[in-house]
Amino acid sequence: MDIGFNKPYLTGNENKYITDAVASGKISGNGKYTQLCQDFFEKRYGFRKCLLTTSCTDALEMCAILLNIKDGDEVIIPSYTFVSTANPFLLRGAKIVFADSMDINPNIDAELIEVLITPKTKAIVVVHYAGIACDMDKIMAISKKYNLFVVEDAAQAIDSFYTGMDGVKKPLGSIGHLAAFSFHETKNIISGEGGMLVVNDDRFVARAEIIWEKGTNRSAFWRGEVDKYNWVDIGSSFLPSEIIAAFLWAQLENLDDIQKKRKEIWEQYYSGLLNYRGKSKVKLPVVPGYATNNAHMFYIVFETIENRNLLIKKLKDKQINAVFHYLSLHNSPFFTNLHDGRILEKSDSYSNKLLRLPMFYELTTEKINKIITNTKTF
Repeated sequence: MDIGFNKPYLTGNENKYITDAVASGKISGNGKYTQLCQDFFEKRYGFRKCLLTTSCTDALEMCAILLNIKDGDEVIIPSYTFVSTANPFLLRGAKIVFADSMDINPNIDAELIEVLITPKTKAIVVVHYAGIACDMDKIMAISKKYNLFVVEDAAQAIDSFYTGMDGVKKPLGSIGHLAAFSFHETKNIISGEGGMLVVNDDRFVARAEIIWEKGTNRSAFWRGEVDKYNWVDIGSSFLPSEIIAAFLWAQLENLDDIQKKRKEIWEQYYSGLLNYRGKSKVKLPVVPGYATNNAHMFYIVFETIENRNLLIKKLKDKQINAVFHYLSLHNSPFFTNLHDGRILEKSDSYSNKLLRLPMFYELTTEKINKIITNTKTF
């Protein structure tokens, strides 16, 4: 394929830092590079507590444990998302209640959340699709009104922000009680696999560290806060090796450069397809006034699934790999018999009509123009 959908970008120091981690004799996790990465996020974005994990899924599993999700609890989640958003809560016994997307973008429609709340509802999980913020003022107001927890699935949302009615610009992942990030190779900042739990509520800080360390107070022991460490809670092996953290550190050192380049690519797509939008009636990404754009992806939305699929084929014939995205979870083979029967029109519409164009650091202007030209001629 001449133009692939994604290409992992290496900054140049990944192997150097991995070699350093191996030479240090400490490669099992929670060492020098883990601390560097966690400190980076806490200092740059003001997150209360950060813990690297082996995946965003693991971070969400930690969220479910921290919230004491159990049989009979209900958790509201957007249907238009990856299965990892739902699985951690389902594994703890929760009933998943799916919500529809907005008309302007695939994010959860905050106006539709309140009607889904019952006495059994315990949490709302929001997904900042394409790194664009959900309407967090409305969502946090609902959580406060009904005493619910909010988890931000910020897998795609590194270095993106939300400005609320108070005028304060807040990093995504800092607003809910808990948040989860991804460093999968398709994300802006990568470590192959990898993720991070963010704890913004003081009530969860100490326990998060224990769950992270297999249910032991080992971290407190190494800080000299206890004379020995014991099994004190449930937990698992959620922390990544120093090799993963070392790779991630090389990426984080270049965050500003990576973000600058991705935003330039995003703007090239947007300006190049702006006129095409009016003639073809396709929709380009919408960034609400309260949100910023971290250029995680560039997508277009067609009027019909037939047109979307025809363009995928046309671009493939031109050696360009463009792909669709999520299929509504409420209609999935696993969940369809568990769903309450509500029609989630917008989620299904994005499943059928949304197309993602190639997006990666080394995508050249020549190749971007080729993609734009072939899209517009369609």
